[in-house]
Amino acid sequence: MFEATIDATILKDSIESLTVLVDEARIRLSPEGIAARAVDPANVAMVSFELEADAFEEFTAEDGEIGLDLSRLTDILGVAEKSDQIKMQINEESRKLAIQIGGISYTLSLLDPSTIRAEPRIPQLELPTEVALNGKELMKAVKAAEKISDHISLGIEGETFFMEAEGDTDRMRQEMGRKELISIRPGSTRSLFSLDYLSDIVKPASKASEVTLQLGNDFPVKIGFSIAGGKGKIEYLLAPRIESD
Repeated sequence: MFEATIDATILKDSIESLTVLVDEARIRLSPEGIAARAVDPANVAMVSFELEADAFEEFTAEDGEIGLDLSRLTDILGVAEKSDQIKMQINEESRKLAIQIGGISYTLSLLDPSTIRAEPRIPQLELPTEVALNGKELMKAVKAAEKISDHISLGIEGETFFMEAEGDTDRMRQEMGRKELISIRPGSTRSLFSLDYLSDIVKPASKASEVTLQLGNDFPVKIGFSIAGGKGKIEYLLAPRIESD
């Protein structure tokens, strides 16, 4: 049992947070909302997604799980305007998802959840430093790093957060102190990450007014932010590249 109505922008942002890593996902349904966890095929990055029932205009669901082809759903949502309301309902007999956008109706076949990779376990990490900044500032630095290299170092030196990229001949570095940041838990940490993955992750994060990064030394980075006015949350975990001597 699942019936829901939601703003097109919220649904698009939710699906985008998943599609940057995977093309299909198991979606957990409950009376409290929807959720998903997925890991990319190379086991480099993981996403955890939750959207509360209050984020919807209307929401009714029983405990269950469905499989979604996120690429197909993204194509369908492409016709929706920002102001549109999207109505969704599962047909229990046909196991299809009916989607209504204005006067347009779609029927999307659901996938068998058992054919989709099982949800990953989220590792329990104690990362010693943390920084919060505007999502657009994070994306700007990542785009600058792409001009120089295919990887980027993220770290904290005392009360300064830095993002640094080095190529064969060129170097880019951005530093942000307490005045430029929303908050910082100081320390001394540094890790190297693939820009292929980080560039994709910061696309949905760039829309958030506050993005939190938790960092360690040669540890995964945990990147989190809220959506739907705080009624949803996204968290990524990206494995580091270990620098060779």
